[in-house]
Amino acid sequence: LVTFPLDLTKTRLQVQGEAAVHRNGAAAGQAVPYRGMLRTAAGIVQEEGLQKLWQGATPAIYRHIVYSGVRMVAYEHLRDSVLGRSEDESFPFWKAVVGGMSAGAIGQFFASPTDLVKVQMQMEGKRKLEGKPLRFRGVHHAFMKILSEGGIRGLWAGWVPNVQRAALVNMGDLTTYDSVKHFLLLNTPLVDNSVTHSVASCCSGLVAAVLGTPADVVKTRIMNQPRDKQGRGLLYKSSMDCLIQTVQGEGFMSLYKGFLPTWMRMAPWSLVFWLTYEQIRRICGVSSF
Repeated sequence: LVTFPLDLTKTRLQVQGEAAVHRNGAAAGQAVPYRGMLRTAAGIVQEEGLQKLWQGATPAIYRHIVYSGVRMVAYEHLRDSVLGRSEDESFPFWKAVVGGMSAGAIGQFFASPTDLVKVQMQMEGKRKLEGKPLRFRGVHHAFMKILSEGGIRGLWAGWVPNVQRAALVNMGDLTTYDSVKHFLLLNTPLVDNSVTHSVASCCSGLVAAVLGTPADVVKTRIMNQPRDKQGRGLLYKSSMDCLIQTVQGEGFMSLYKGFLPTWMRMAPWSLVFWLTYEQIRRICGVSSF
């Protein structure tokens, strides 16, 4: 809830200046001329109201309940039961990468419908400014409308780039946190406490933002694009098509649109999540992550 306005700002930044929108302007509409993070956030407050910075927060909470729950359980199961630790109880880096990517992909696949609703609700204010009718009256209406128009498959629209993004983000988040934490414990005087958890979580937030932003841009554009009656996208055929069009039409660095708010959100989010998660484990009598 605290960092959600950064997530909304990031989403708006990721869709501005879409080359595909300009090529299909009559059908897709014109983008509001936002430029940077601060001007985007200020524009949302001035033109839509302060409360709109939290538009889409409810499905975002639903998403994290599913996503975080599944990915954490999946990663620990993969680490301890499937991939296995070394004889010295360390977890090899390559296994951490495989486990982190797999856990993120599994968690995001189950949470993809909630992410779809979140992204589309985050763009409702922009549609209103463009003179377009609003698509949803609320979270429940959004789920039902998407389900009625596209069926069960419609709820998983854009799941491929979504899963790809989650795999990369968790390779940065879970893998980095696990590897940095145990490296510090084995090679420095630091002990298993909040200081070690804080250092590891700061590293994981930065790496996750660097690895995940390009896939996040593609995911946002795929999920937000207009669709025909059969549920097919009107701007992009696939995540690869979106990636190619974005780079060709806007340059490679367009894949990092919204990086600053992404990092500003991920850094405190990782810190709060990992510190809280470790303390909950300790209170419940479970060994440290």
